[in-house]
Amino acid sequence: MEINNNNPNNMSSRTDRKLIERNRRNHMKALYSELNSLVPHYNSRESISLPDQLGEAANYIKRLQTNLERMKQRKDSLISGGQTMNIASSSTGFSPKVPQIQIHEMGSSLVIGLTTDTHSRFIFNDTIRILHEEGADIVNASFSVVGNTACHTIHLTVGELTPDYHGAAVTRIAERLNKFIYDAHA
Repeated sequence: MEINNNNPNNMSSRTDRKLIERNRRNHMKALYSELNSLVPHYNSRESISLPDQLGEAANYIKRLQTNLERMKQRKDSLISGGQTMNIASSSTGFSPKVPQIQIHEMGSSLVIGLTTDTHSRFIFNDTIRILHEEGADIVNASFSVVGNTACHTIHLTVGELTPDYHGAAVTRIAERLNKFIYDAHA
């Protein structure tokens, strides 16, 4: 049996295959281009080959997966309070710092210095809450972080009606804050 290359049916199937292959290549090129557009490029001046683009995309996806796992662990530790944090701190060698509070009276004002570790998220918030409950007017609050230590400074005024009221309010605030700090660490 002789194959006739000039057969119209044979020519059309060859053309169809070429067209299908061209469409497939164009589709793959568009997909590669889309993938490449989703990956951040640090060397945007250079044009990189297709295998390098695919390798860069794979590495980027792996970094995203690693970051996602790290963020999930951080979220879980924040949600669970201190339970997971204690496990994490023992593996990193970090030991929680005992919160310290200093209260200085300056006329009708108080300056409170609060030193905690950076993982004691709620001590500052609860300190502010206690001050508001005692009727103190917070003038300024600031903080700085050095290593694993957070230093908070709170400037406030207490009722100025009479010296006796002022003295009693300062004493009450000092007692409540000291009790809170003691209970928070116990």
